[in-house]
Amino acid sequence: MFIFSQNDTIIKGKVVSESNSLEGIHIFNISQKTGEITDTRGYFNIKVKINDTLQFSAVHLKATQYIIKQNDLKEELIFVQMKSLISELDEITLTEYKNINAVSLRIVPANQKTYTPAERKLATADEFHWYSPLLIPLGGMSVDGLINSVNGRTSMLKKELIVERKKQLQAKTSDSFERKYFVETLNIPEDYVDGFLFYIVENERYARAMKDKNKTMATFILSGLAVEYLKLKEIEIEKSPKDEK
Repeated sequence: MFIFSQNDTIIKGKVVSESNSLEGIHIFNISQKTGEITDTRGYFNIKVKINDTLQFSAVHLKATQYIIKQNDLKEELIFVQMKSLISELDEITLTEYKNINAVSLRIVPANQKTYTPAERKLATADEFHWYSPLLIPLGGMSVDGLINSVNGRTSMLKKELIVERKKQLQAKTSDSFERKYFVETLNIPEDYVDGFLFYIVENERYARAMKDKNKTMATFILSGLAVEYLKLKEIEIEKSPKDEK
């Protein structure tokens, strides 16, 4: 597997790495100023002498040096370990830039209406409603039957839209008010905070204030809702022992 000349030996080696891309790795013999590249599986042949320094490099791997030892000349195959550069990224931080969006990138016009998934489904159902009588095949479902079917789906999608908007309001509330605000300022017990978030999204005044981005009004309404919610919880606690009996 190796060929001897007067001073040089051609050795065979293989690059070993976490990366699956082992083709085209450059091997440069710094001592003799000669070079080779690996094949698709990371194998290579290169002329060396004892104490020659081989430099291994690739864009996706950490540069590695290997010094030829006397025993290497007797081996059928030497192995060179190379570390992937990707493995060095222990933590990735994602930064959200609020000013960069589809409008700022000119992907969509500035005044174009955008739809949530539930709004998009409902808009599609409403458009289908107008054309439904024209889609009835000869001898198939009646006009009333098809319209009732469409109306049933539309009703379901409207309910889905309501649920989606309540979830959005819960998320918006969590972004606007820290959890400790509910506990320390509104005196909501820690275990009841999630329940309180479900409770407040049912209030139209609060939903309107948040939609209008009126945090002052929203804060005022929250104070009143907190009092109401705590009273309801007190009634539930008082009733529970009697119910068990």
